[in-house]
Amino acid sequence: MTRSTVRLSALVAVAGAVAMGFGGCAGADASADVAAAGGAPADEVTLGYFANVTHAPALVGLEEGFFADALGGTELSTEVFNAGPAAIEALTAGAIDVAYIGPNPSINTFIQSGGQSARIVAGAAVGGAALVVRDGIDSPADLEGATLATPQLGNTQDVALRAWLADEGYETDTSGGGDVAITPTENAQTLTLFQQGEIDGAWLPEPWVSRLVVDAGAHVLVDEADLWEDGAFPTTVLLVNADFLAAHPQTVEALLEGHLAALGWLAEHPDEAAGVINAKLEADTGKGLEPAVIDRALEHVAFDADPHAETFETLVANGLEAGTQKDGSIDGLFDLSLLNGLLEADGAEPVSAGGLGSE
Repeated sequence: MTRSTVRLSALVAVAGAVAMGFGGCAGADASADVAAAGGAPADEVTLGYFANVTHAPALVGLEEGFFADALGGTELSTEVFNAGPAAIEALTAGAIDVAYIGPNPSINTFIQSGGQSARIVAGAAVGGAALVVRDGIDSPADLEGATLATPQLGNTQDVALRAWLADEGYETDTSGGGDVAITPTENAQTLTLFQQGEIDGAWLPEPWVSRLVVDAGAHVLVDEADLWEDGAFPTTVLLVNADFLAAHPQTVEALLEGHLAALGWLAEHPDEAAGVINAKLEADTGKGLEPAVIDRALEHVAFDADPHAETFETLVANGLEAGTQKDGSIDGLFDLSLLNGLLEADGAEPVSAGGLGSE
């Protein structure tokens, strides 16, 4: 199966899930289930996300008003982050309630809290991460002594790079030593450092992969999709503070309605997606992406409500190998019951927690 086929399959699956419309009201059965679970809508909810193409469901949901429509009287505020560990700090401190985030920080907080901190309630994006390097690096053997960047120590791309380097026989450590030096760096600074010749490459999410390729002349050494079966690996999931989920399941359900509406819109409006995503990126960062950059980025990302729970045990093993997480169980990390209630009420197939939580 080609990557484009994987992307199309994911989008078609999501489109089918939202074809009847998740503009702001759930099916009666799903609403009844949430009401039975107790709790009341929150007065306010704070959503964290990154200004990345891999967070397009958040960008579209905000720009097109899907979250606001679904939340009704609940006030929505937002916070923009650069990488997962910083967002996790905010989530666990209660500064935000929900986050679009990578799987590895989600795993880390769950294990470190003994399963008490947060739950993954949906998937968001698949693919869209790669190792890009300078001219002269054409194989893994050319990386000896190189300096590579990642968005933040312990984030999903940082773990992926460290695990891949270990498989290639390189030693690294979390202080930047070893055969290949890894320097966690804010994404915009990574682009600048690469252009200045201060680093040799980086493992990044989109659109930063495409920024380095199009704007700085980098080339892809490793597309992470090539390391996973059928190219399907989760880049972004929707993570909720566990206490907030228990207290306000109706608000989380409403956010999921907006999330599914955004996924459906992305599936049904591929020709408009770049413009809407770029408008939100410009609002958040002060500058949009060049057409060649955003078009290339969107070719490498799929948007999917399935969090691909079947990959998470491998992600745990990668984090342990990378030395960026503690050992521990992820049983209970997923709570997909609200998501599946919405999907089933609309006649769509439920998604699996892979034995790692509620469905």
